Amino acid sequence: MTIADWAADTAERIRNDPVNGTSESLYELYLGGLRRTNALYSGGEHVYGRNWDALILLDACRVDLLEEVADEYSFLDDPGTLTSVGSSSIQWLERTFTDEYADEMRETAYVTGNPFSKRVLSDDDLLALDEVWRYGWDEEAGTIPARPVTDRAIAAGREHDYGRLVVHYMQPHFPSVPDPLTDGMNAETLGDGEGWDSPWHRLRRGELDRDALWSSYRENLRYVLRDVALLLENLDADRVVISADHGNTAGEWGVYGHPKVPLEPIRNVPWYETSATDTERYVPERESRTERGDLEEKLGALGYL
Repeated sequence: MTIADWAADTAERIRNDPVNGTSESLYELYLGGLRRTNALYSGGEHVYGRNWDALILLDACRVDLLEEVADEYSFLDDPGTLTSVGSSSIQWLERTFTDEYADEMRETAYVTGNPFSKRVLSDDDLLALDEVWRYGWDEEAGTIPARPVTDRAIAAGREHDYGRLVVHYMQPHFPSVPDPLTDGMNAETLGDGEGWDSPWHRLRRGELDRDALWSSYRENLRYVLRDVALLLENLDADRVVISADHGNTAGEWGVYGHPKVPLEPIRNVPWYETSATDTERYVPERESRTERGDLEEKLGALGYL
């Protein structure tokens, strides 16, 4: 966003709501200043630089959030951290799937619930690309549930002779499946291009209690970890890593959510190592479909538009 764009947006906001409009514009100006420090921050560590057979990504998962529940899951007993290459999903994708790692990518199966894959990847880039968000989206929940991703990841593990498997869940990214905090998205709202008012935005404006948000965030993590447990019992992989593409800020430095700024709560992500053995006790229900969803609607539902 240029200064001219910011000025035009500011004028419109103030006309509609002088008090809140001014606050929103000052916040955007502040974020713009923080973004200028990106060049001074570590570029992060590339996941392909570490050893793993399967990489399970929990979208927007903070290190301390996963630490809170780690003792509830036997597979979260070998903790670590990684400095992510990106502060958002699109940055992570753009900086992970690059020409430098073309050989590794051709041996990678990528099963994803994150709609940004469309902007970065094509079928030719990877051994297999399964964009589950295209056909597994839950309009009522305003996100993609964990189970379609789990089903397709299990199928990928059984159907493809891959060198590496990446499984990208949408949770614990809001909206929370067990505790949404909002009414979620509907077709009319998405069609108008209004996007989504994230709970992080509502927390910043003082419209949402922090404890309520954190509880919802944590329950969404537990929700997806139940599916991670199912995946680990139906996948063969000696070296499995449970990590995240990025984290979230919860008020640190006056920032909320995960704008493209180089703050530690966003860039520092979990890195838990474990293994997986396919017991073949579960038969996936979700099959891949060729129907194409509307990308902009999906990105709007996640609050990116």
